[in-house]
Amino acid sequence: MPIRLQDVLDHPTFTAADPIVRAAAGSAARTQLRWIHSSEILDIAPLLEGGELLLTGGEALALASEEQRITYIRQLAERGVAALAIETGVALPSLPSSMVSAAEAAGLPLIELRKVVPFVSVMQAINSSLVSESVSQLRRADEASHAMAVELAHGGSLDRILAVLAGITHAEVTLASLTGAALASAMPEHAETADDAAGSTAESAPAPQEHTRLIHIDVPVRGILAAQLLLRVPAGEDENLARTAGKRSVDILTLAMLQRMSPGLREVAGAALIRAIDSGSQPWRLQHLASAAGIPVSTPLVALVVRSDISQQLRTSVEQHLARAAQSHATYVDNAELLAVASLAGDASEESRQRLLMGLSELPAMAGTLAAVGPLVAGISDASWSLSEAKLTLELAASAEHAHPGIGGPHGSLIDAEAFAVERLAVQSLDPDQQRNFVRRQLGVLLDHDAQRNSRLLDTLATWLDCGCNTAHAARELHLERQSMHQRLRRIFELCGGDPRDTGRLAALHLAARLARLA
Repeated sequence: MPIRLQDVLDHPTFTAADPIVRAAAGSAARTQLRWIHSSEILDIAPLLEGGELLLTGGEALALASEEQRITYIRQLAERGVAALAIETGVALPSLPSSMVSAAEAAGLPLIELRKVVPFVSVMQAINSSLVSESVSQLRRADEASHAMAVELAHGGSLDRILAVLAGITHAEVTLASLTGAALASAMPEHAETADDAAGSTAESAPAPQEHTRLIHIDVPVRGILAAQLLLRVPAGEDENLARTAGKRSVDILTLAMLQRMSPGLREVAGAALIRAIDSGSQPWRLQHLASAAGIPVSTPLVALVVRSDISQQLRTSVEQHLARAAQSHATYVDNAELLAVASLAGDASEESRQRLLMGLSELPAMAGTLAAVGPLVAGISDASWSLSEAKLTLELAASAEHAHPGIGGPHGSLIDAEAFAVERLAVQSLDPDQQRNFVRRQLGVLLDHDAQRNSRLLDTLATWLDCGCNTAHAARELHLERQSMHQRLRRIFELCGGDPRDTGRLAALHLAARLARLA
């Protein structure tokens, strides 16, 4: 019989701590425990497996910020921790209201221990009972794993394999892709019988949805996360059995996926690679995933970011273009962002990058999107930088008041991050006050003139500089007569202290003009 939180609250070794439940008290009677653990570490959540009652003395929490305390609660709840007990006293006189609110919102029972007790005594007394219970759970989990293996050997579908797990755990079981799509599912037999006999008795009805426990278990394929096993355990059923049996079934499910579904290891590895690049993982991790995704680790590559409400629909068109323009590629959709990396020919990588840019700008599917191609890097180890620079370019482009070299295309806005190289360097090297002061020192008189007369000499200067000081080219860009362009330039030179081409100020003025457009 599962040991519940209320059983622990009533245990003599625990009542000595004078416990009181401060959050999610209504779930104490049905919350099941797998183990009792103690730790003062705030980032303990990744080291836990779920189902634990976590004991902490509160010293680390007393020194933590409010944001750190709330994050601590949320991470424990997301990890599936059963409950958190915090000892209050000199270091932490009472539980912060922010933690109580966060625990209540997350449905995590939060217990205040108002007296000091040896945590070791509590754990020894209760974990011994939990160990006895876990032996039975392991035996039944092994039975489930064996039955699933038999079903797999006889050619059973994923649904039939999951049905074995559902029958033993009495849980609704779903195998889902990383995008959330259901690959297979099964209901326990008693739930199906209850549906058929609905209305016969009140007791036969399924448990209320809010009282079920959802358990997540990762299912990797050759070391790469490929799917998730979801077990929805009704109230009254053994959550720890479901968690143990689910973990024991991972190897069987991995074999079944490889045999029945051919999930495409390269695609799975490619998605994992993009997520690792986006999170800034260590180079060794990127190299491992790149090899599995078929991307050479030392080949020049670029990153791509596309922002659109229909990123998932765009993916096919973008992948088709990358297949033509790049040696290899990987893509991943994260909400409204399509992220990609593309490896290019090493002997003409810059030319390949320009062809990639041109082809993307001509894709009809890019209509209504905003996209950026990051700088060229030497290999996969630097891919995170290329992606972060592409994202920064999109932010800078969104704040720019007017058109900028590298923006545009017949179907959407495609931005070359190299066209924003100066801005990227400036915003990363100078704080906002330093940027404003630099612009003011270089262009203060010109900016005042524009503000007082409602003129657009700054735009004229910026365009002229972007055009390489080619007056005829700048006039065409601004749709001006050449004579009008010369008149504007004469006025700009008067305000700026002369023709910058005859001085060393040309670069400074160009930088100031580009920063001014971001203000």
